[in-house]
Amino acid sequence: MNGKRMRNKIKIRGKDCGTLAAGFLALAISGSFITLNTICASAGGDGAATLSRTDSVETGSAQETTSAPGWSGYADEPITLSWYINYSWFDTDWGENAVSQKITEETGVTVNFVTPAGTETEKLAAMISANSLPDIITLGWWETQLDEMIAKDMVYALNDLAEEYEPYFFTVADDEVIAWYQKEDGNLYCYPNSTYTPSDYETCDTIGSNQTFLVRKDIYEAIGSPDMSTPEGFMDAVRMAAELFPEVGGEPLIPIGADVFTSEGCNSFDLYLQNFLAVPYEDEDGAYYDRYTDEEYIAWLKVFRQLNEEGYLATDIFVDQRTQMEEKIAQGRYFCMLYQRTDMEDQEKSLYANDPDSIYIAVDGPANSAGDDPVLPGAGLNGWTVTLISKNCSDPERAIELLTYLMSEEGQLVTFLGVEGVTYDVVDGAYVVKEEVQELLNTDRSEYDRLYGADNAYWMMQNNVLQLQWSQSSDDSADPCLAMEEWTYPYTHYLGQYELSFSLDTEVGYSWNAINVLWGETLPELLLASTEEEFDEILAAFAEERDALGYDEVAAACTEKIQEAKARLGLE
Repeated sequence: MNGKRMRNKIKIRGKDCGTLAAGFLALAISGSFITLNTICASAGGDGAATLSRTDSVETGSAQETTSAPGWSGYADEPITLSWYINYSWFDTDWGENAVSQKITEETGVTVNFVTPAGTETEKLAAMISANSLPDIITLGWWETQLDEMIAKDMVYALNDLAEEYEPYFFTVADDEVIAWYQKEDGNLYCYPNSTYTPSDYETCDTIGSNQTFLVRKDIYEAIGSPDMSTPEGFMDAVRMAAELFPEVGGEPLIPIGADVFTSEGCNSFDLYLQNFLAVPYEDEDGAYYDRYTDEEYIAWLKVFRQLNEEGYLATDIFVDQRTQMEEKIAQGRYFCMLYQRTDMEDQEKSLYANDPDSIYIAVDGPANSAGDDPVLPGAGLNGWTVTLISKNCSDPERAIELLTYLMSEEGQLVTFLGVEGVTYDVVDGAYVVKEEVQELLNTDRSEYDRLYGADNAYWMMQNNVLQLQWSQSSDDSADPCLAMEEWTYPYTHYLGQYELSFSLDTEVGYSWNAINVLWGETLPELLLASTEEEFDEILAAFAEERDALGYDEVAAACTEKIQEAKARLGLE
């Protein structure tokens, strides 16, 4: 899930899931990413049984001898730790809301968040180069700088810190996650949030993907709710929407929306589109498959090129950053878009409050010529982001204790549900969110975060399975986001074996990065090509330059990583 803000819903849903809720009351592990309406996803027993822990991160003795967590002894000793979040959109402050105040009260730690003002990669690269990393760092598991920091000995092994200062860490950490993230030297340098195991996908049919094809409900219905899964149907729908609704709220309609364009491409026009077209990740022989030159994918890129030639790809989508996108989603200015549903939930709720017919709904989007179902990813063992402790840390003992607190049941309760008496009450043993707090969460997320900061506003260590025990039932009709999630259920698969990354300090990693940057330069050129002939020339030049950058070696390394991951996960 690349750079996506994932928040849980406070509800329980799902086939045969309710009977399992009680089983999670005794859970004291973290690791499986599950939205709160997918309880049965964790009933997978011994999934990923091929994973094993090594002696170097042995936790049994710690679990047996640890009677109290270390953070509890420092509540009266205040300290401030800096925490870098590698997302420019993260803007939840520390100290004003109830949750951050409670965490400080429990641990004595005040957090000073640091976020990039511009490009995330450049900001982190500059801090690494200057050896000025903050105390704690959170970034996407796929970021090349993750391995760079580890290779340069810039971060602590979490297991070493835990053994020295906070053995309780091993009580709240998940064994499968530790095994997955453990390096060849036997150390664990980072810990993820929001993880899933393959067995979760086998035991529950209500695990959702973040990737959706969305249309504005009123406009889509006004043009007859057309089939947009074929190139012809898609183009006709876009043309009709733009003709009938040239403006929305006095502003020009943006016929096709898209995720932010970055130096490595655009999720909407590469990864998401490929997944909707069910483009494979490996061929029949188990070799890495070149998804970027797949015939079905190229045919659909040419559809978007044609629509641009006709004036339906607005300049906005090539230049807008997340803030601008959020503003335009809140105004309902996009007709359709391949987009991550959780990144627009706040705007969806605002649209619903103003006019229920103006919301975005998920429908069948682009499909391959065979009409195959989309193959959409849910989260895997990699999770979403990972968190590390820098060797520049002013107090590594307090840092590992803070992470352990946030991973613990106490910390998860606070970060998810908030503070008793402020955001929720305990009534006859049940956790009940206050009505006015729930109402604010559903209508004004920014104000909710400012006042309360619960519902995983601080998502860096979130453990969705552990949080299931505090789930709330709610009226589905009051949640305009649920239908988007439910639409993805039949198409969501465990695809963690295909999540690839390479360290920049290796030849393959250098080539991998260079090829990704080349694609980032090529994709907008393809979409903006004035003719199909120019498109073909640009694509041919891309393939030739990619070969010169070492594509064959990269593909071989990808094949090796995929097969290794499948073996570790027991998916062979």
